[in-house]
Amino acid sequence: MAFHLRSISLPSRPQANEAEVEQELLSLGASISSSTTISTMCDGLRRLGDIYNGVEEIVSLPSNQVTKMLDEEMECSLELLDLCSTMQEIFVEMKAIIQELQVALRKGDGATAEAKIQSYSRLAKKTKKHFLKTTKKATSAGCRMVMLFTKAREISASLLESSIHLLSKEIDMPKHSLLSKAFHKKKAVFARRSNCTQCSIGDLENGTGYLFRKLVQIRVSLLNILSSYIFHNTLGTL
Repeated sequence: MAFHLRSISLPSRPQANEAEVEQELLSLGASISSSTTISTMCDGLRRLGDIYNGVEEIVSLPSNQVTKMLDEEMECSLELLDLCSTMQEIFVEMKAIIQELQVALRKGDGATAEAKIQSYSRLAKKTKKHFLKTTKKATSAGCRMVMLFTKAREISASLLESSIHLLSKEIDMPKHSLLSKAFHKKKAVFARRSNCTQCSIGDLENGTGYLFRKLVQIRVSLLNILSSYIFHNTLGTL
């Protein structure tokens, strides 16, 4: 499965507004809730990155109300950045396990293949624990911009969690032992399935990397805005 990059409907010129960003978030939320495919998750990660482009345009506009409340968002966004970073590391580890599984299958080493499938399942199960801690929510009220940030974080965490859930089903221990003659006849089918899973992981890794870069980019923008706000407030008190 190839990772297709596509643009969402947020216009780059003129600048996106809060209503457009909110509509895109609602559309994306509906899309991922009605679909359970890895392709949808990959597309969703890309769309989220584009949505953050629109958010960055909005926060770049002068607004004292928004500026005062973005300080809280800085702390909240750090958790999502850490989650994306962790997921990228996990995807790399998953791909390594799949590659070792494929080598074992080619060699006809059933015992090693079974061990790799078990390692993959344990890693997927362990990864789910990262989502037990609910993403922090901003407590500031009365600011639509903060609400958009909160919704984007929730969808991001949901997308990543759904991706792991889907990947955990991709490689299951077969009904017949890999050491049995019955499975030996289906080894080629299992090998093709592992190839598809490897491609899916690569797609999700690319999508998560794209989202991570956008999050870093908007975090830098927020830091610049907050620094400017503090600087001008300091001058005003002199």
